[in-house]
Amino acid sequence: MKKIIFACVHNAGRSQMAAAWFNQLANPELAVAVSAGTQPGERVHPEVVEAMREVGVDLAAMKPQRLTDALAEDAAMLITMGCGDECPVVIGGTLSYRDTDHITTEYAANLWAELGKALHILS
Repeated sequence: MKKIIFACVHNAGRSQMAAAWFNQLANPELAVAVSAGTQPGERVHPEVVEAMREVGVDLAAMKPQRLTDALAEDAAMLITMGCGDECPVVIGGTLSYRDTDHITTEYAANLWAELGKALHILS
């Protein structure tokens, strides 16, 4: 099974959304996503929890976690979401995703569509 990591700075928004959606779309026997941050926040942003709730994904119990070398060492891919040089390089591959400061339902829908394309490529 491939492990995909979605990483951002605080692991309180984009990476949480991306990992949750990836896990909704992916075959769990083939791939699983985790999210992490280089400087994890104390909680997932309330607006992210709300935006995801609007599309049927519950992030209320999720907690930000630190992106460590140990977490990344067996990853097939690391998809960075605005952490720049703070994110490690993963042997399997590293992709950078555009950054945004405003999480909206429209942003969530666009990310959902792009994750679907990424899943197609990874499988």
